[in-house]
Amino acid sequence: MFWANQTKLLVLLVLLFLAFLLFQPFYCPSHSPGLIRKSSQKHVLILSTCRSGSSFVGQLFSQHPDVFYLMEPAWHVWMNLSCANAGQLQMAVRDLVRSVFLCDMSVFDAYMAWGPRKQSNLFLWQTSRALCSPPACHLFNREAIIPPADCKTLCSKQPFSNVQEACRSYSHVVIKEVRFFSLKPLHPLLTDPSLNLKIIHLIRDPRAVFRSRQNTEQDMMHDNHMILGKQWNTIKKEDRPYYMMKIICQSHKEIYEAAQLLPDSLRERYLLIRYEDLVQDPLTQTAKLYEFAGLPFLPHLQIWVHNLTQGKGMGKHPFDTDSRNARNISQAWRWSLPHDKVVKLQKICNDTMDLMGYLPILSEEDQRNLSMAVLSTLELP
Repeated sequence: MFWANQTKLLVLLVLLFLAFLLFQPFYCPSHSPGLIRKSSQKHVLILSTCRSGSSFVGQLFSQHPDVFYLMEPAWHVWMNLSCANAGQLQMAVRDLVRSVFLCDMSVFDAYMAWGPRKQSNLFLWQTSRALCSPPACHLFNREAIIPPADCKTLCSKQPFSNVQEACRSYSHVVIKEVRFFSLKPLHPLLTDPSLNLKIIHLIRDPRAVFRSRQNTEQDMMHDNHMILGKQWNTIKKEDRPYYMMKIICQSHKEIYEAAQLLPDSLRERYLLIRYEDLVQDPLTQTAKLYEFAGLPFLPHLQIWVHNLTQGKGMGKHPFDTDSRNARNISQAWRWSLPHDKVVKLQKICNDTMDLMGYLPILSEEDQRNLSMAVLSTLELP
C-alpha cells in the first residue's frame, strides 16, 4: 500500500509539472542564447542628432546583456542614396529601422555589395556588444562589458548571418539613430502591432552641440551636405554651421511638440532626456532609462556607468565612449567658444532653448563663470 501511494503521488507530481510547462508563456532568458518570439521583443529607438551624446546613451543600452543594439544603421541608406537629401530619405530610413527591429537583416541587401559579407560590413558594428558575444561571436562572455576596440580585433570575421541570429535571441532590440528630423515618419512604427516601440528623445545644449560639431567638422561633412541639400551651394561656408544648428534646434522642438499631441497610449511610449541631466546624475538617469525600456539596472552595469562618467578624458574621436569626465565635457563650450558665437547661437535656437530649459548667457563674464547656471529644471507634462 505504501509503494502504491508513493507511485500515485509521483505520477501526480509529473502531471502537475507537465501542466505547468504547457501553460507557461514562452520565455528564453537572453543570457542563454535562444530564439525570442518577435511578439514578445521590446523595441527602443534612441532618437537624437549628431554630437548630442547619443553614442554614450547607445552604449548604456548596448552593454546590457538583454539588449541587441545597432548604431545608426541608416548610415547605409545615406551613403548609398546620397543623390537624395535627408528629407527624401525619411521613408527609406524608417523602413530599414522597422526591418532591423523585426530582426530581418535582408533589408541591408539593397545597401551592401553582393558577395560574401561579414558582420563587420555594418557601420560601427563593434559598438554592439551583442555582435561581440554568443551567438554572434564566441570569444567573449555574453554578460561581460566588451570594449569596442577588443571586439573589432577579435570578432570582425564572423559571417553576416550571425547578425540576424543574434538579434532574434534577445528580449530587447535597441537602435540609435540621428537621421530622423520629425516624428511624423515614426508614427506608423509607434502604432505598428508587430512592434513594442518606445522612443527615447535625447537633446543637448545647442551651444555644446555647436562646439562639438566644430571639433569634428570633417566627420560631419557628408551628413551636413545631405541635410542642407540644394542649399549647400547657396550658403557661405562660414554660415553653414549656423544653418545646421537652426535645422537641429527646430527638429528637436518639433519632435517634442508633436509627441505632446499624441494620444495618451502613444505619449507614454515617448521619453525626453537631456544629456546634461544624464551626466550630472548618471546612475539615477540611467536607472530611469532602463525602467522606461523595461530593463533591470544590474550591479555590474552600475559600477561600469559610474566609472565611465568619472574619468579624466575629454573625448577626442566622434564615436568614442571611453571613460571621461562627462560633466566637464558638457560645460566645455563655456571656455572654448567665443562669446560672439554663443550670442549668435542663442538667437538662432532661442525657442528651443527656452522650451528645453537652457538658459541664455548675457555676457562673456557670465559665460566663463562656471558657477553661473545655464540649466533650469525641465517641467515635463
